Amino acid sequence: MSTPPPPPPRRSSGESKKVTPPASSIVTRNGARKAKIQTRAMSAGAKPSALVVAAKRKAQQKKKHGIETELRDHYQIAMDSKTKVKGATGLVTEPRMAEHRCLWDDKYPECPERLTSIIERCHELNLIEQCKQFPPRAATKEELCVLHAPSVYDMMEKTHQNNDVEYLEQVSAKYDAIYIHPTTHELALLAAGSTIDLVSRVVSGSIQNGLALVRPPGHHAMRAEPCGYCFYNNVALAARHATDTLGLTRILIVDWDVHHGQATQQMFYNDPRVVYFSIHRYEHGAFWPNLRQSNFHYVGAGRGKGYNFNVPLNKTGMKDGDYLAIWHQLLLPMAFEFSPELVIVSAGFDSALGDEKGEMELTPACYAHLTSLLMSVSARVCVALEGGYCLQALADAAALTLRALLGHAAPSLEDVSEPSDEIRDTILNCIYAQKPYWNCYNYQPTYSLSGPPNVSDVTRGRHVVSVKWEGDETRPDTFLTRDCYPLQDDKTKAEIARRLNHLRIVTDLTLPQHPVGYIYDQAMLKHKNVCEPGHVECPERILRIHERHRDFGLLDRLHQLAPRTATDEEILTVHTEKHLNRLKELSTTKLRNLNKQKEEFDSVYFHPDSLESAAVAVGCVLQMVDSVLSNECGSGVCVVRPPGHHADRWSPSGFCLLNAAAAGASHALRARGLARVLLLDWDVHHGNGTQAITYHDNRILYMSIHRYDHGSFFPHSKDADHTAVGEGKGEGFNVNIPWNKRGMGDAEYLSAFTQVILPIAYEYNPELVIVSAGFDACVGDPLGGCKVTPECFGRMTQLLRGLAGGRVILCLEGGYNITSISYSMTMCTKALLGDPIHHHYDPKTPALWSAIDTIHDVINTHKQYWKSLKFQVALPTDYELETPLPSRGLIVDQTEFDISVSSIDLNDSTKSVSKSQLETSLETDLAKLTIGKKCSDGIHCGTDDEDETKTPKPPKPSEENTQATSSTPATKAGASSHKTCDKGGSSTPKATLVDYLAENMRAIADGDMFAVIPLQWCPHLDSLFAIPSDVKFEQGVKCIDCEHTEENWVCLHCYITACARSINGHMQAHHVATGHALVLSLVDLSVWCNVCDAYVDNALLYDAKNNAHKCKFGEDMPWCYKTDIHMQ
Repeated sequence: MSTPPPPPPRRSSGESKKVTPPASSIVTRNGARKAKIQTRAMSAGAKPSALVVAAKRKAQQKKKHGIETELRDHYQIAMDSKTKVKGATGLVTEPRMAEHRCLWDDKYPECPERLTSIIERCHELNLIEQCKQFPPRAATKEELCVLHAPSVYDMMEKTHQNNDVEYLEQVSAKYDAIYIHPTTHELALLAAGSTIDLVSRVVSGSIQNGLALVRPPGHHAMRAEPCGYCFYNNVALAARHATDTLGLTRILIVDWDVHHGQATQQMFYNDPRVVYFSIHRYEHGAFWPNLRQSNFHYVGAGRGKGYNFNVPLNKTGMKDGDYLAIWHQLLLPMAFEFSPELVIVSAGFDSALGDEKGEMELTPACYAHLTSLLMSVSARVCVALEGGYCLQALADAAALTLRALLGHAAPSLEDVSEPSDEIRDTILNCIYAQKPYWNCYNYQPTYSLSGPPNVSDVTRGRHVVSVKWEGDETRPDTFLTRDCYPLQDDKTKAEIARRLNHLRIVTDLTLPQHPVGYIYDQAMLKHKNVCEPGHVECPERILRIHERHRDFGLLDRLHQLAPRTATDEEILTVHTEKHLNRLKELSTTKLRNLNKQKEEFDSVYFHPDSLESAAVAVGCVLQMVDSVLSNECGSGVCVVRPPGHHADRWSPSGFCLLNAAAAGASHALRARGLARVLLLDWDVHHGNGTQAITYHDNRILYMSIHRYDHGSFFPHSKDADHTAVGEGKGEGFNVNIPWNKRGMGDAEYLSAFTQVILPIAYEYNPELVIVSAGFDACVGDPLGGCKVTPECFGRMTQLLRGLAGGRVILCLEGGYNITSISYSMTMCTKALLGDPIHHHYDPKTPALWSAIDTIHDVINTHKQYWKSLKFQVALPTDYELETPLPSRGLIVDQTEFDISVSSIDLNDSTKSVSKSQLETSLETDLAKLTIGKKCSDGIHCGTDDEDETKTPKPPKPSEENTQATSSTPATKAGASSHKTCDKGGSSTPKATLVDYLAENMRAIADGDMFAVIPLQWCPHLDSLFAIPSDVKFEQGVKCIDCEHTEENWVCLHCYITACARSINGHMQAHHVATGHALVLSLVDLSVWCNVCDAYVDNALLYDAKNNAHKCKFGEDMPWCYKTDIHMQ
């Protein structure tokens, strides 16, 4: 397809940053039609490529393999997010649940005060008033018996309103850690029903997330017996309701209660629709519930193999750093790959500091961080109360969890300790056990258990995987009902109270006046390349971002700050006086001399107003820093240019004049007294200027993710490699993550976050985060050559909100596809506002090995400076874990379903499909891409707007116009005898859409070719008039402003012809001068709206397209719309 007219990537010679990337191919409806139209216009006798013939021959032999190849519009999710804003947080509870208590033991830890203390603390923090409350409801017997035996319900029903305490205690003694009250049955039904109802409301969209403050708890309640204070399994029942009734296929249950939720595990052990992830105290089976099945090598069975995660904690005293390591190394990588439609948390708070059962030391604030990180996995998060027995820690932790669900940034942690050796061993054991089932666990080196040792084994640590059991599964006939729990002495209680009170004091829960600030100024539009109007670093970059924010309705939700100009003194904190004076001279320099001066520097241009624009950009960032640090705004978005991260103290470079991000960090240290600032640079080019400014300073942690290509990518410096770690006091505070290959996408960037960025950042514990937010790694950028989606940038922003109390400031750097940067920065803003960020589910995409090698190098370089990077230990290459032994209550169904390749559904989350089955050849994909029913003229066959004689069943919204899918056997049979439509009457088969896609199958597989879905309506269509009969859209007409004839567009408002953005940009200049929005390509007859920034396809455009079609082919274009509308 020809390039649309918006502002272009136009390069001048000598500017080394502007490396010309390989041309990308895009398939749209019009593009597919173009292929067939051109085929039809060719002379008779044209033969298809021999390679295509060979590929098709092989493909015919493999048609039974039913793999679908999906053509995606990489902006579709971002476009769809326009209407998706932050929803309400639901809350369900019932004060009557406090009636459930032990009648024969007043000291029993599962007590009514557990619930009342949480509610009181939530009221103190004004949290309940911010929630959308709804009444509880009781679960029905039918709902319960989906997972529980009817005998459990019948037994519990007999205890209802039975005031015989002796009888109740006798019944309770039959079960492990159970007491029954006359109201227990009724309240347990309310707990289960309310949790089911919460999930239903979240899935329906009436609320975004929610908390069920219910008791009794549920995750120990097994199918045939109550257990561990639990009667009905609230979370498991809700998850099963979501799969069986609501139709979800991917649910993640995170159980952070200190006791293993063995019952939940048992209920989903064979189910690939539910990942159960439990972190629990185990001590090799010596800790309750004393079951073998709680160990790491119980990974599921049958189709559920690989969907059960146990993270056994084999010592007490685990701290925040241990749990964060579990999230970074284990949970988040799997969750990003699994991409759950719903996250349910079994939220027991007995790992919190002071709990007599857990004996762990998690701070209450840590639970807010764990919740916030889960919210980056899925917007749908349901939290249900389980255990927790230190009342103050329980109340604080549950309240901060609710605060996180409400969208408030997690408070800064006082100290993040080094992960313990015990948690390292557990995490490595889990990775080893789960590695065969997931693509995301490839970051540890390996060693062989058999054969001669590798030479490199000597220089790296080895982890020995072992299974240890010190428990006893013997079940007694009766259980203790009194004095069966640990107690703390008064001295211990006093020390715990002191520590918890200290944490309340130091935990900053103040809220900013405004959640997110925004700053932008038109003065930054003045800096432009007069000598080269099509330069990629153009004013339209920030103009389009600002317009996109307005179009998405974000400007009304943001606190807009007044811009200002940075003073000379502020600029001189990061630049020399000579550099500043050089920029001051630009205002009096003639244009021809400005063009000559740029040759003295690397990839820059100058304008008389360049310093004004750059000084305003710096001033805007400083204004935002002051606003965030004064608590006026919680976080900020700075839409600024020219960019800055290549500008060092002495000179401009790489489109950058003044380093605004470095100036902002310096201002935070100098004027605001901060001690630790994280400056994260995700621009695709290394921020060599920022690194040079901060290289010796330990008060600024500079981290950069960029393309390096072994030094061949701009700025072509070895200082961009992972070996550049800082000098002097700054040693270890410079972290480069250099990609050595093009094509890095979401999987690689998220891997860098989980393995390097987040562990180091949490250990550093910054007071402010500044992001040099370049979006030239986004898909479609002409310089970056990477494939990061706009929604991935939003997800990375979500992950950063857990740092510095949410004080995150985004400063625009690079990004030269205007559509990409406008969507990307908009998604980041929405992430800061707490809007849901949706993601494309693609479990087949592991991180590239080149990226994994880079991450290995970075970790090996920096593990001497950062103790959180201690997981780079070699694992055995051979999978030699012992088969899990039988364990009480666990029913293992080892039946392996026979899944033939022809029945594989890539949207199915089943992990029992072997890797070889999923890695199908291009020939197999080609066999899939046949066209079903053929149209009579052979022109518009296979397009989604074809008018069938029989009305087809409308596709699902998520699938409409996005996929090339397999044919039914009947249509496949008919496809082999379809007609050809060449005018010469030749019987030689003509190239079809299948051939076109076959020739580009590698581009489709690599993501270089993707669908662009045109708008079905555009408001500017109303401004069109009937085309006069004497107006012809002829081929070969010269551009109105130059001599170009090959890639021209026609204005549909005044009918002038002008060249595309990739030529001289004269059609874009015409739009700027006249405001005319709609233009038609004379190459492929597609229509582009300059204002809507999108392709448009509507029946009202038929007359214009037909005019060009008749001029090009000598006949009318087939009518391909489902209406009878013609422009009058």
